[in-house]
Amino acid sequence: MNQRALSKAATAAPATKRMNLLQAVNSALDTAMTVDPRVVCLGEDVGKFGGVFRATSHLQEKHSSLRCFNTPLTEQGIAGFAIGLAAQGSLAVAEIQFADYIFPAFDQIVNEAAKFRYRSGDQFNCGGLTIRAPYGGGIDGGLYHSQSPEAYFCHTAGLKVVVPSNPYQAKGLLLAAIRDPDPVIFFEPKAIYRASTGEVPEQDYELPLGAAEVVQVGTDITLLGWGAQMIQINKAAQLVANEGIACEVIDLCTLLPWDRETVAHSVRKTGRLVISHEAPLTGGFAGEIAATIQQHCFLNLEAPIARVAGLDTPFPLAQEKYYLPDYLKIVEAIKTTVSY
Repeated sequence: MNQRALSKAATAAPATKRMNLLQAVNSALDTAMTVDPRVVCLGEDVGKFGGVFRATSHLQEKHSSLRCFNTPLTEQGIAGFAIGLAAQGSLAVAEIQFADYIFPAFDQIVNEAAKFRYRSGDQFNCGGLTIRAPYGGGIDGGLYHSQSPEAYFCHTAGLKVVVPSNPYQAKGLLLAAIRDPDPVIFFEPKAIYRASTGEVPEQDYELPLGAAEVVQVGTDITLLGWGAQMIQINKAAQLVANEGIACEVIDLCTLLPWDRETVAHSVRKTGRLVISHEAPLTGGFAGEIAATIQQHCFLNLEAPIARVAGLDTPFPLAQEKYYLPDYLKIVEAIKTTVSY
């Protein structure tokens, strides 16, 4: 390759930077605020302090206190104010400090934000609303800092629910969420905020909402999950590969709307499905997926669909490792399903 071709290739290749998931979230917010002056970040201590996890670090000093500002300690007020901002044309990105704290804002989200467009016959909306919330266990947070409430919101028409599992997804999906015409709940797996690292484009890019990612192709069984659980699923797939079991691994990425076609196509090929999430088993989103897949893939199934999930108890502090679905539990479910 001559010098001109090398120069052209270097110019065409997007610049990347190694980031952890938390830095990717910060990069997405910074990018969105730089590109569009309508983007506003708000939440508890998100200003100079950068939020409890520092996801909004340096945004206030770069974009001013009018566009990145602290709110009172009231989740209902955060959601209500963000809905108002979005309704008048801003792209509001509200942070709920922990997903567990989102419940005081539940009425605002499911009864106001989700129905704004519908009740007006599309005359007005609050589609410029994104609510970020760190979710899940793995940080010894006990019952008030470890919950996975995604299924509550997946029951609500008018919302989109997104969960990234790595830095590349975090930036691309968050940028897409901020610019989406519908309100988006963006759950961030806080257990891997700093543990998950990877190359992330420094430029502006989006990943499509509603599209799952096939992480690994296989023929014997389909493994499905999202968020931090993908680390456990990938580890389980690697372990059973040593025993000759070829797993197809799918990262759902978006739960509402979820990518039924990709999952169904995989299950028709493998005949088996294991779904894993941190939320409790009863009422967990895996139940919705299992019901849909058995409806569309019943004649292709070689075994019952298996769910590996959290326990139907409050999230325990001392027994966190026992409560969480880990790769060993997933391995057991894989072997049981394959040998059915």
